[in-house]
Amino acid sequence: MPLTAREVMTSRFHTLKPEFTIAAAVAYFQEVSSKEGRKVFGMMVTDNQNKLVGMLSMYDIFLLIRPKHIHLWGNMEDIDISGLLDNACQRTKTIQVGDIMSTDLISVTPDTHAMLLLDLMIQKHVRRIPVLENQAIIGIVYISDLFYRLLDRLA
Repeated sequence: MPLTAREVMTSRFHTLKPEFTIAAAVAYFQEVSSKEGRKVFGMMVTDNQNKLVGMLSMYDIFLLIRPKHIHLWGNMEDIDISGLLDNACQRTKTIQVGDIMSTDLISVTPDTHAMLLLDLMIQKHVRRIPVLENQAIIGIVYISDLFYRLLDRLA
């Protein structure tokens, strides 16, 4: 029996808006993590018509906080970094989600086979993939959910 995105996806998902600040997005990550009983590291971003326009993940936030050219500064031991993290976090709070979200999106349909999901996640280095039907978001596949569904078949 084929395993598809429909069987793996969760239809309980939360979204952000592009105009949210990073501080508001992080607070929402924490709120949703508490409600869902599992840590949330990324969410879909939708416009006012609930169309998918981006994804925001912890990686996007890390890229914003990390100094862009830190590799040119030398080794971390060679740099006076006291206050650097607090300063970066303070500046980050007011940036909008739409300014840093990933817009090069990958999505699948509910009938996408699990092997294609697995391949996409590995090749594109993504941990979550939105499931769209007629351009409407109906769910999201998390890499952990896919992994545990595959474990059932391996056991």
